[in-house]
Amino acid sequence: MITQPGATTPQAITSVGLRYALIPVHGYGIAGALVARMLDPEGGGTARLLHPNEPVPYGARPVLLAETTVYGALCVEQMLRNWTTSLPRPWLVLISDAPARPVPAARYRIRALGSRLAGVARVPYLPVLRTVEGADEALEHKDVKAAAEKLRRQMEGN
Repeated sequence: MITQPGATTPQAITSVGLRYALIPVHGYGIAGALVARMLDPEGGGTARLLHPNEPVPYGARPVLLAETTVYGALCVEQMLRNWTTSLPRPWLVLISDAPARPVPAARYRIRALGSRLAGVARVPYLPVLRTVEGADEALEHKDVKAAAEKLRRQMEGN
């Protein structure tokens, strides 16, 4: 087969599409970027953070991201108050902000909101997030890899 210099030959492309639309309820940071990479380990675009006020793309599963603080739980509650019935119930991924259980006020509020959620998944406290420059670097650590596997199992129901 003869091709022109610089030309590429067409190849079969398998498009997976956006599966998880991540919505940080109280700001963007390394934890949100990491959850996006945890849910999209191949980097194929199956999970991404939405921009503020960006609509949830059709067919994507909405996922709220919050820290395990009272403020995080309050932000989840406020987001769910404005949630429309035209959207599927969102998942909630709680990201631990400390190596301890969430305080009772946060736990109770999240439990009370449970019927409005498709499910709740938890990411443990990962001290390495304080030392890395990005999510890809964090995924090189065994604790993060293990947390990513567990998160994917929780989200996929396995």
